[in-house]
Parts: sequence; C-alpha cells; structure tokens
Amino acid sequence: MSGPIAAGEAERRPAAGIGRQRAGTAADPAPQPAPAAPATRFERLFDAFTARVQLPRQAAVVRIGIALAWGGYLLREWPNRRELYGDRSPWSAELAGKLLGETHAFTVLTWSDSRLWFELVYHLGLLAAVLLALGWRTRASSLLFAVTAVSLQNRNVLVGDGGDNVVHLMAIYLVLVRCGRAWSLDARRRRRRPPPGPTAEPRAVLDALATMVHNCGMLVIAAQVVLIYSTAGWYKVQGSRWQDGTALHYPLHLDYFTPWPGLSGLLGASLLVTFLLTYGTVILQVGFPFTLANRRLKNVLLALMMAEHLAIAVTLGLPFFSLAMIAADSVFLPTGVLLRVERRFGRWVERRAGRWVERRAGRPRQKQGREDEDGRTDGRQEGVAERGSEELRQASG
Repeated sequence: MSGPIAAGEAERRPAAGIGRQRAGTAADPAPQPAPAAPATRFERLFDAFTARVQLPRQAAVVRIGIALAWGGYLLREWPNRRELYGDRSPWSAELAGKLLGETHAFTVLTWSDSRLWFELVYHLGLLAAVLLALGWRTRASSLLFAVTAVSLQNRNVLVGDGGDNVVHLMAIYLVLVRCGRAWSLDARRRRRRPPPGPTAEPRAVLDALATMVHNCGMLVIAAQVVLIYSTAGWYKVQGSRWQDGTALHYPLHLDYFTPWPGLSGLLGASLLVTFLLTYGTVILQVGFPFTLANRRLKNVLLALMMAEHLAIAVTLGLPFFSLAMIAADSVFLPTGVLLRVERRFGRWVERRAGRWVERRAGRPRQKQGREDEDGRTDGRQEGVAERGSEELRQASG
C-alpha cells in the first residue's frame, strides 16, 4: 500500500508545481519600458539656453544703471543742450554731416534742422531714460532709449567722458535682452495677471527665439566688459607713465578733474599712494578677465573695481562715467547677492506700506517689534506689514 500511494503523490507534486508556475506567470505584471537615457551635457546646455531667461536680475541692474547714467547726464546738461547738440553747437550741422557721411553713423537729428525737432528728440531721450529705469514697457522704451541716445551722441562725438561710449553700446544691447523680467513695472504687472493657458506652437517658438536672443545679448554684454578692461589694461602697460607709477599724479593736479582740491591734493602729495593706485589700477584691469574661471576671486576683483569707479566719481568728478561702468560691471554680480537685496528691499517696502495705510486709516500704529541682527522682526510687525500691503493692493485695485 505504501508503494502505490507514494508513487501517486510523486505524480501529483510535479503537476501542482506546474500549476503554481502557470498561475504565477499569468499574475506577473507587464514588462516595464526601459528608462530613458539621461540627457547629455549638450542637451542640458541647449535646454538652459533656449528655455530659461538667464541672469534676469543682472539685466535689470544694467538697465537701471545705464538709464540713470544717461538720464542724469541729459538732465545736468539741459541748460547747455543747444550748445552741445543743437543749433548753437560749435560742431555745426554741416561739420556733423560731413563726418556722418564718412562714418555712416546713425542719427535722427539730421532729418530736420528745426529747433522743434531737436527739442523733441532731446526730451524724448529724457522720457525714455525715466521709463527704462522704471521698467515700463521695456520693449518699447528700450528701443526709444537706444534711438535717442545714439542720435544725440552721433550728432556731436566731441563731447563726453568715456561713459558715453559705454552708454552707446549698452543702449543697443538692452534692445536685445529681456531687461524687464525683474525689478520693473512690467514684472509687477505680469505677477498680477492670471496664469497663462497653453501656449500655441508659433507663440512658443517665438518665445524660445526671444529667450535665445536675450541669452546671447547677456553674453555679448559680458564679453564687451571683458574687452573694455582688457584693452584698457594692456594699453596702460605700454605707457611709460603707467610703467613708472606716476600716471595718476597728473589728473589729480588738473583743475578740470579736481572737484575736491583738498582731497586730490592729499592723494597726489604722497608718492607711495600714487604709485599703489597706479599699479593697482593696471593689475585690476589686466587680471580681471583671467579671474572669471574662479568665482570667489572674480567677486573680490569685481568689488574692487566698483570701489575704484566710486573713487573716480568722487575724486575726478566723473559720476556718470562711473555709474555707466558700474552698471556694465553688474552683469557679473552673483545672483545670491541680488536675491538677498531683493528680499531685504521687499521687507522694507512691506513695512513702509503698512505704516502708510495705517496713517491713512487714522488708526494708532502698533508697537513695532525689535529687529535682530538678521533684519527679522517679530510676528506683530510682520502682521501689520502684511495687512497694510493687502489693503494697499485693494485700494490700488
């Protein structure tokens, strides 16, 4: 009995195993598709170049700085505008026309000799500078700014302090870049709009093309700044006055470049100070392009060059040249620094808005919280600022 029973059990076991195997095979999930290959470095760079607007805050700083530099210059020279670019200029329209015929430079001032046309172009330049600094309709205002700035500068190329060349170039580049994506009235209006729906294919293609043009424009601005410092530094190296360390002694003793005679005399009286400033200027300008590969070293030299331009504005009386150069240098500012500035300024605006709304409403102002070292406040002050900004938005809406 035990033999036949064992044989039957052995026959049933393989059959049961086969049944379990078939059931398991039927229950197995469908094979998953193979994961996509990771994007190559070229594909990531191409996506970043075509799909993302690079350095929007740096473009905003360049926009604001260049607009303030040129607008401030036009405002300062407003009483002398006719002597510089108009009908009273020693550089007459005939002389300007001869030079323009040789250089083929562009200016709308040659379209008419009337004073009304000149006044219109000059004041449109002032208006365009204000609109561009505020970031209102930056596409149109940047184009108007470029046309008026280039036209006035090409009318009389004999006036200027070097900053006009920087403004001339940056005005053209700002037409290409999306300089109103941050810190502008355009950005504020864009945030208040409802989120856009699906974009049609032609619009998406045009948007990608505009993004590529912007990124190319920012790259050209950076290359232009590097070229300015490279050529300035290497030309200085070839000069005998820069080689012996006495080049800065001469402008510090010229009446035209001494708005503060006491300060200029103090700096120019020390041979050691003159020597260090002369050699330091050359080292900064020659070495800056070579520091772009090292972020920390680049930031240090960038801060030193901006400080140098501030010193030039004070000691040599060239504020608009210095402002134009600082604005152009801002293309290399770290994004983290600009984000911190944006957050701190935003908190300051929120607090001011809350106080303004409270005064308008006639309510007693609540006791403000004490700021700590990081600029944070307690919950009461933040609540007041948030309620004030909300009421302000409702009132303006």
